[in-house]
Amino acid sequence: MKTEDFDFKLPQALIAQYPCEPRDKARMMIVNRKQRSIKCGYFRDISGYLNKDDTLIINDSKVIPARLFGKKPTGGMIEILLLSRKDEGSPHFQIWEALLRPAKRVKIGTEIVFGEESSAKITKRISDKKWLLNFQTEISFEHFLEKYGRAPLPPYIKRDKTHGTNFHDLTRYQTVYARMPGSVAAPTAGLHFSKEILKKMRDHGVQIAPVTLHVGYGTFLPIETLHVEDHLMESEYFELSKETADIVNEAKRLTAVGTTSTRVLESLTDRQGKVKSSSGYTNLFIHPGYQFKKVDRLITNFHLPKSSLFLLVCAFAGTELMKKAYKKAIEEKFRFYSYGDCMLII
Repeated sequence: MKTEDFDFKLPQALIAQYPCEPRDKARMMIVNRKQRSIKCGYFRDISGYLNKDDTLIINDSKVIPARLFGKKPTGGMIEILLLSRKDEGSPHFQIWEALLRPAKRVKIGTEIVFGEESSAKITKRISDKKWLLNFQTEISFEHFLEKYGRAPLPPYIKRDKTHGTNFHDLTRYQTVYARMPGSVAAPTAGLHFSKEILKKMRDHGVQIAPVTLHVGYGTFLPIETLHVEDHLMESEYFELSKETADIVNEAKRLTAVGTTSTRVLESLTDRQGKVKSSSGYTNLFIHPGYQFKKVDRLITNFHLPKSSLFLLVCAFAGTELMKKAYKKAIEEKFRFYSYGDCMLII
């Protein structure tokens, strides 16, 4: 399959720059695969599509404030996006893989300073985009990120770099059920859920169970290979508890919240359709032609063209139907991407 076949044009005005308030006020497109129908509604009505026979799988990974701005010895500002921790470290010394911007004149050995108390030294170039940094902080690294870190918003969401931490983004670029720190990008399908919506679902008898997948930055990047099959997904860490495994195995109908929850379930389902408690890394790439083993329904946002996320929903609902749905979303002026509206595929 050619990657260009999964491209589409989106008006810039439809890329959401701020989240909907309140969370559950977002619009929702309902796509029925069997009837091949498309309907427009609102997320606040999501519980009307679920009943006591349904199980909802959420990703409880918590986004860390992974975007940092420091100063080089020359006084120039440099932007750091933390990707993954590479050692057990200590509260005051940690090694991280990171992206740097601008990176053209970066040299190994350069020290980046944050205030008067903390610094990071560039120790290795891993690839054209990735570097290894040794952080040394006077305060614990967790508190260092709270003080200097910002929400790792994707590049299509614009913020003023000179205005410090945006505390609203730190709250809203996070699901209400996030509890396991580790993601550098939000599992965005879950951003629409409010505590009230979750309570309403439980009151209806819907069972809700968590998995954890720490979302990496590569999740949202466009596929750059000529052919879809040549794309390599970056590995992401996941955990699935015995309690959740038992719930999944007994479920009559599974609704996955987001592509991340979907990938965990599909990665762990065996030939008998069962999952086991497990943790580790997955680089499962789901694209058209994939046969789903576990997920029956999917709640997801509207994704970037030529991204692995868009290919996953095309695999789940059919490429033709998804292109039709996206065309209608653009015509109806749905809001796209991380802070945008959502879709329920049934």
